[in-house]
Amino acid sequence: MPLFNKTELERATQLVHTQMLPTPQYVWPLINDAVGTEVLVKHENHTPTGAFKVRGGITFMDWLLRDHPGVRGICTATRGNHGQSQARAATAAGLSAKVYVPYGNSKEKNAAMRAFGADLIEFGDDFDTARTEAMRVAEEEQLMIVPPFHVELVRGVATYAFELFTSVSDLDTVYVPIGCGSGISGLITARDALGLKTKIVGVVSSEAQTARLSFDARQLLETESANTFADGMAVRVPVAEAFEIYSKGAERIVTVTDDQVAEAMRLYFRSTHNVAEGAGAASLAALMQERAQMKDRKVAVILTGGNIDTNWFSMVLCGETPRSC
Repeated sequence: MPLFNKTELERATQLVHTQMLPTPQYVWPLINDAVGTEVLVKHENHTPTGAFKVRGGITFMDWLLRDHPGVRGICTATRGNHGQSQARAATAAGLSAKVYVPYGNSKEKNAAMRAFGADLIEFGDDFDTARTEAMRVAEEEQLMIVPPFHVELVRGVATYAFELFTSVSDLDTVYVPIGCGSGISGLITARDALGLKTKIVGVVSSEAQTARLSFDARQLLETESANTFADGMAVRVPVAEAFEIYSKGAERIVTVTDDQVAEAMRLYFRSTHNVAEGAGAASLAALMQERAQMKDRKVAVILTGGNIDTNWFSMVLCGETPRSC
């Protein structure tokens, strides 16, 4: 059974649309030419925070205010897009938002989170270390912890999938990046709620393969590092609740290199003049890798966000691949 039925997703979509317009899904001829089939790009880079995570912030905060009316504030960890979403939603509700990021996090994402009202704290060498500290501090200071995966976050994230599938119901395959797993879980949930047969293909970085390793082994497996410039996929520790969904509902999980991601970012820009961050371009990178088997099929890719630092994007446009460490 999907997490939510069609009626519940319709209500969630109506709620999300009180704060943002539906994002478009466009067919770009030059993308089609490069891939060799019809491709719809779902533009989650066209949201109030430049990424799909904003949807989960809307639904999570709606739930939080109803079910925990005395809450003083929230605490969470992020590489950027989740933090922008939560800071935006909490500040609008009059709550504090303490947001943990690892050292060396994107300067421009950090600036955006602060602009949305976050009290930003740098801690640890990677996301998973920052997440552990955020959970400790939330308990210590009696703040509501916002985990990277929560059913009320998925309720919101699934609305982009609901928009896509109710607009285009005959898709053969959809490619989506995996970080902590809310995006792929939302797609699977919406597909199943609508009774569609569309295949969902997850995408991970070759430098952060925890989701693929877990999927292939049918058990949770951590990695020692997650050093990819595609920070939305830079996760070492799989999320059990998300794994429960994508281990059963995904067709397969594909691995892409940072070089392939950078090339997909360049393809997006020269073909559509849209900016895609690393994770945002990962779906297209995977489709390019599998273009022979996708020939003559109707496919969608999720451009999950466009929030990349200027210096890294400049490097990409000059033919280089940024390196994370």
